[in-house]
Amino acid sequence: MSIVKLRVNGTTHEVDVDPSTPLLYVLRNDLDLHGPRFGCGLGQCGVCTVIMDGVAIRSCITPVAAVRGEITTLEGLAKNGKLHPLQQAWIEEQAAQCGYCQNGQIMTAKALLDRNPNPTDAEIREAMEGALCRCMTYYRVQSAIRHAVRETNAAGEAR
Repeated sequence: MSIVKLRVNGTTHEVDVDPSTPLLYVLRNDLDLHGPRFGCGLGQCGVCTVIMDGVAIRSCITPVAAVRGEITTLEGLAKNGKLHPLQQAWIEEQAAQCGYCQNGQIMTAKALLDRNPNPTDAEIREAMEGALCRCMTYYRVQSAIRHAVRETNAAGEAR
């Protein structure tokens, strides 16, 4: 065991864990953050997705010792009691069915919009490929992403 320092959602934490422990386990078990979930454990389904310095990563296969920079989880998207535009769009478009995959869907979409604030439908589909949904809500997810883009663009124009 060793002390590992992590910056998550704007707060610095020190945890005493084995450095090979997956980041997902530290987030859920030590920091009590339950946005990222355990899915396949192989980094293939995306439900464990978090953002590390702007890049969507699979926290189930990322050892805590490999974490560098700021980690953002689903819980870190809302600011001052206001949902992130993606979270609000997810609600308005009713993108979730069972909801299990939604952490991975939203966090993958967030990383996409951070690097490309106005993606085409093809770019959305390509970016979202690794975020799997057993309920097949892919069209509603794509619609929610487009909704968030429209709302963000409208808010930017209003400023």
